[in-house]
Amino acid sequence: MSKADPNAPRVSLNCAVLTISDSRTAENDTSGDYLGESIGAAGHRCVRRALSSGNMYELRKIVSDWIADGEVQVVITNGGTGFTHQKSTGAAITPLLDMTLAGFGELFRHLSYLEIGSSSLQSDAFAGVANDTLIFCVPGSTNACKTAWEGIIKEQLDSTHRPCNFATHYLNAADTLSL
Repeated sequence: MSKADPNAPRVSLNCAVLTISDSRTAENDTSGDYLGESIGAAGHRCVRRALSSGNMYELRKIVSDWIADGEVQVVITNGGTGFTHQKSTGAAITPLLDMTLAGFGELFRHLSYLEIGSSSLQSDAFAGVANDTLIFCVPGSTNACKTAWEGIIKEQLDSTHRPCNFATHYLNAADTLSL
């Protein structure tokens, strides 16, 4: 489905990955590892990486620090969006957003439905913008991260993707990759 303009300038964005889990560590964070590696493979940079147990105020502090950091242009969180009593990602991050991107959650749940059926309705995946920083919040399973990255985020961070993408909004602030 991707339509690329081979003549468009390629933009390399600075990204941050936050894994939200009370059981993951740096040694077994397969979702964070997948996202960090995918960011690099797409020509972007993972400039920040963190783990949080899911305390709402800790999440808000980490993401607030990253959206205030002029070096970070994209934040991807994984975890804390499912149907559990511990879910805190939405409560922590939505108050920080200047704008929501409703289509992201809708499209993620559609893609997820094609993979896992009606269980996809338990995901509160969402995205938005805060202080000119894109924020994507996806479930914590590595498969869900792959669905979000491969089905949506990768293309939207690709400045050659047409008819539109988020990366071109950062042409003046980001490094342009040589083709």
